[in-house]
Amino acid sequence: MKLICLRFMIVMFLASLVNASTLSIDAQTPFYDLLPHSEIYIDKTRSITIADFEKNAITLSQNEKKLLGFGYAPDFDVWVKFTLTNTTDVLLEKILEYDNTITSQIEFFDPSLSTPLKEGLFYMDNERKTINPIFKISLLPHTSHTFYLKVHSYITTLIVKLNLWESERFYEKEIIHQLCLALFFGAISILAIYNLSLFFFTKDMSYFYYVLYIVGVMVHHGIYVGIANIYLLNQEWVIRLIGLSPFIVAFPIVALAFFSRSFLRIKQYPLLNKILNIYLIVFSLFLFTILLTNALHPYRNLFFISLLVYLFIVAIYAALKKNRQAYFILFGWVTILIAFFFMFLSSAGIFNIYEHVRYFVELCIVLEALIFSIALADRIKQLQKDKEIANETLIHQQKNEQQRLELKVIEKTKNLNVALDEKELLLKELNHRVKNNMQMIVSLVRLQKDEISDEKLQDILQTVYNRINAMSHLHDLLYKQETILHVNTYDYFSLLMEELEESYEKDVAIHFDIKTDLKIDQAMYCGLILNELMTNAFKYAFPNGKGSIHILLNQVKERYHLCVYDDGIGYNQNQTFHSLGLVLVETLALQQLKGEMRVDSSQGVHVEITWSVHD
Repeated sequence: MKLICLRFMIVMFLASLVNASTLSIDAQTPFYDLLPHSEIYIDKTRSITIADFEKNAITLSQNEKKLLGFGYAPDFDVWVKFTLTNTTDVLLEKILEYDNTITSQIEFFDPSLSTPLKEGLFYMDNERKTINPIFKISLLPHTSHTFYLKVHSYITTLIVKLNLWESERFYEKEIIHQLCLALFFGAISILAIYNLSLFFFTKDMSYFYYVLYIVGVMVHHGIYVGIANIYLLNQEWVIRLIGLSPFIVAFPIVALAFFSRSFLRIKQYPLLNKILNIYLIVFSLFLFTILLTNALHPYRNLFFISLLVYLFIVAIYAALKKNRQAYFILFGWVTILIAFFFMFLSSAGIFNIYEHVRYFVELCIVLEALIFSIALADRIKQLQKDKEIANETLIHQQKNEQQRLELKVIEKTKNLNVALDEKELLLKELNHRVKNNMQMIVSLVRLQKDEISDEKLQDILQTVYNRINAMSHLHDLLYKQETILHVNTYDYFSLLMEELEESYEKDVAIHFDIKTDLKIDQAMYCGLILNELMTNAFKYAFPNGKGSIHILLNQVKERYHLCVYDDGIGYNQNQTFHSLGLVLVETLALQQLKGEMRVDSSQGVHVEITWSVHD
């Protein structure tokens, strides 16, 4: 018996040396690249069956390539034959992965099964949760089996790549692969939502076209990599979408054409715009022709790529014309053309980029989407400049030609309202950023104050801290308000007092009587004045730590009245040296507000400032 087993092993070893399509496998090796150990036959008649191979009536060719690409919808079947030998003493359980998600029909002939197993887009099992089609293979110890694969693609690309996996390692790889794809689609979805929100804010069609482009890319790539086929679409929808694959490919390209035309303002280049319009009409006719006949399927990619190349030429021309947005577009075009180029090489079997960079196309798509999103964000800044120029022009025309242009001003004002809405949005964002920067400065001052033991320096830094914080709170309120013309003065003053009460731990009651709101600049000056007066009061007015302060603000006819008084010890105005804080109060009241100021310190300190509403 031992002699028989030994002879069998010798025969199998010699056979493996003679027949390159035989692959010896073991339990330790996690992965085998199976295609270089296979034989290939191209059936152009599409009439050959497995029985013809079993009768040895067909001669196959030895293959040495790791990947075979036959382009789009070839009119033939590809047969793959390979032999696996179990050289171990244990049962081997392997997984055969057909590494292409969009092949239409795959038949796997296992000698241990009476009927072939079917997979591919036309035969997807609803229970399958792997990206690529898989087949399970079992080999008894010291046995050898020959397997056949028959593959065909209708409309979609025919790419053949076979991987033989150890089961556990395959599912580990599959989990990581699906996680990476989920991250990719998540990032693209975030960019789509971001640009859609910009469209609702700005009403600029460029953002809408770009969102359509991103959605088209997500749909196309979701089917291309297989994630949509197993989680989103059932078998019926998969078959329907295969028939509409030219439209699925064309949709993001057409959306990109409309995006480029709007974003680059191609209408300012009449000849290029006319050619693009004609091309889009021809493009639409070409798509409908593809639905009627399969004869044009092999040429559809060339037609799609030619449109991309034309858009790239338009972007180059716009860049030469000093179109600022064209520089962003060119950079994005370079990445997407590289991605399409390598996808074409892979589908044609010329060069498989995925062997070197697994997620090359996904990286290119994300990079291109980021570049275009940055370009769209830059467009807001550019639009703001354009609107400001338009605003200045309008004011100049109103001064010089007010009577003659009275009717046209109404029409222009409608456009101006849109520009002002955008400006208000940008100003709110600016206030937010200024507030954040001031808060950073406040934090630095606070850190520096905590590290200093000198009480005088600590007092100086606390004063600086309160002054900066007074301005920071104003920008914070402006960002949160619906309007930026006026400030809710009560909320603003309340925030200032809360900060000061935390800085000086004294039992001082603060009473507000605020009856009007202020403009932005007036609120800023009043906030600084109030900060200085309250700081002095907290420091010097209440030696025993208790007291009260009253803050009143109202409008009488055409003048504002701000009154701040306390019930503290007061001070002698003739003997008191004017500190920086008091100098600052006087400067703000007289020079910035252009108002009048009265101070009475005989019984507590009473400060009253009045100024005109229109200053």
